[in-house]
Amino acid sequence: MTEKKPNALQKPLTPSSELAAVVGSAQLSRGEVVSKMWEYIKKNNLQNPANKREILADAKLKPIFGGKDKVSMFEMNKHLAGHLK
Repeated sequence: MTEKKPNALQKPLTPSSELAAVVGSAQLSRGEVVSKMWEYIKKNNLQNPANKREILADAKLKPIFGGKDKVSMFEMNKHLAGHLK
């Protein structure tokens, strides 16, 4: 029986200290990180009401987003990649 290799989205990764402030410091898959980010964004009302695809950075998200005030959903995933190993 061959063991299925987990795909990139399922591989457990360690969040950076900045990202851990939002999603916790436990190892998480990329998919779980994105889910936890959305939980945080919704709970703190950080979606731009004028453009739901934009995420407004608060003090915790700014360091993850490279210091930007807002990023698009697609940019967010790019920024997250730099905070996971």
